[in-house]
Amino acid sequence: MKGANSQNSKIRTWLREPLLHFVVAGMFVFLVSLWRGGGVEAESRTILINQVKVERLSASWEQIWRRAPTQSEIDGLIRDYIKEEIYYREAKRLGLDEDDIVIRRRLRSKMEFLATAQAENASVDDRTLQRWLDRYPERFATDSEISFDQIYLGENGQVEAAPILAKIAAGGDWRKLGKAISLPQTLERATRTAIVREFGDPFAAALTLAPKGEWTGPVPSGFGIHVIRVRWVRSSAKPSLDNVRQAVENDWRVQTAKERESIAYQALLDGYTIKIAAP
Repeated sequence: MKGANSQNSKIRTWLREPLLHFVVAGMFVFLVSLWRGGGVEAESRTILINQVKVERLSASWEQIWRRAPTQSEIDGLIRDYIKEEIYYREAKRLGLDEDDIVIRRRLRSKMEFLATAQAENASVDDRTLQRWLDRYPERFATDSEISFDQIYLGENGQVEAAPILAKIAAGGDWRKLGKAISLPQTLERATRTAIVREFGDPFAAALTLAPKGEWTGPVPSGFGIHVIRVRWVRSSAKPSLDNVRQAVENDWRVQTAKERESIAYQALLDGYTIKIAAP
């Protein structure tokens, strides 16, 4: 009786072995494949591990770990590849790749990536880039520069603008007028970008429209109200394509990526006949 219990215990332990489960699963896959009429072609049962494959596996490892794999690690990479290849082939034999929404979406993502990559690698001619530069000149124009003076009147200084302008017209020293603030009263050759960063866009826009050499106001900024005098202006200018070609090409690629991916998809779609059954 004791011997029988020991034998039963050994059988139960053996039945729990993962290797047995793997063998049984493999047999099941094999039998289902035969039942589906897949056959067992000798070529489909051969996995070739050549030097090129080993080098690719090693290169992938080195890219991740920043060092070459040891011989033991290469052996492990080969075992993992064989396991992956077997599962992949058997899954294909069982048709597990058919009508699987996850696999379909992954394959779609790969094709979209390939289509986009192909569009990205396509060369662009100067004529296309010139049209893009002509269409969006403000993106590549050199920054305008302005020299000006300003008097700060406070956060609610609208009512003070007219009296201050009158004092200046009467010969008053403009440097002694207004309220104290940690802003320069005079700026020389300041770029519009720097002015927007310091005072805000409405202030920069007012400088652009102000008559040169005359005090004017009130002008709002992020700090409050000012009166201003523009002394010198250098307007922005559209550069030639030769000087900004790379910037124009980069902008064109980013802005037209979706459009070019759609063109790549349309080229594939044109090769299909689509039939939609009426409900």
